[in-house]
Amino acid sequence: MITSSSNPRVKQIVQWQNKARERRDAGIFLTEGFKMFGEAPEDRILEVYIADDTWDRAAAIPGMREKLIRTGCETVTSELFRKMSDTQSPQGILCVMKRPRYRLEELLSAPNPLFIVLENLQDPGNLGTIVRSGEGAGVTGIIMGGGTADIYNPKTIRATMGSVFRVPFVYTEDLEGAVEGLREKGVRVYAAHLEGERYYDSFSFREGTAFLIGNEGAGLSRELASRADSYLKIPMEGSVESLNAAVTASILMYEAHRQRACSC
Repeated sequence: MITSSSNPRVKQIVQWQNKARERRDAGIFLTEGFKMFGEAPEDRILEVYIADDTWDRAAAIPGMREKLIRTGCETVTSELFRKMSDTQSPQGILCVMKRPRYRLEELLSAPNPLFIVLENLQDPGNLGTIVRSGEGAGVTGIIMGGGTADIYNPKTIRATMGSVFRVPFVYTEDLEGAVEGLREKGVRVYAAHLEGERYYDSFSFREGTAFLIGNEGAGLSRELASRADSYLKIPMEGSVESLNAAVTASILMYEAHRQRACSC
């Protein structure tokens, strides 16, 4: 059992929790909680830490003890685990995960793809919600500009509720070029935009589709929006001008899902 905060492994976890660059350089990300551990692919689990007062709770969850035996784990004191954790009320289990590697070219090879393209999205919670909704709606992948929040931010990871393990994503410094690449592959690109002249449900998303979602406050840049084939809008009542970015993305993804699932 690890009992000292001066333990080098403990100090490394604390640094990874607080420094995105160190996580990136190490090629890892951190997850916490029983649900995240239960859904984590075993071949990408590098380390597991569990608080000493958590074993009984873990043993009560079907399959949890067996998975811990297969992956191996290090026990730490509950007080020390609280220092390692990013949450105020930790569940007592933390994983160090190997980052997956996705390539846009591979995603584009999928038949009839559905993409979400994010430009300068800043809120980690919004990003995590989009990843989770994206899995539910069956997206092919998420493409993000370099200014978008870190998908491996602990808050983002929590908001994905495990979807981060299954939804492919890529970052690119040339988002406009990536959008042009989509169009060259026959993917039709739509911008959620205040200047949209038609409501989103008047378009057909049954073929290859990509939705552009911009910054929470500023929206899409003029440069990226100009790459869209069409602008669309969502009906608004009252004095509301726009919706939360994650809500907008979810509405559009699920409309595409509805259309593709409908036999009519």
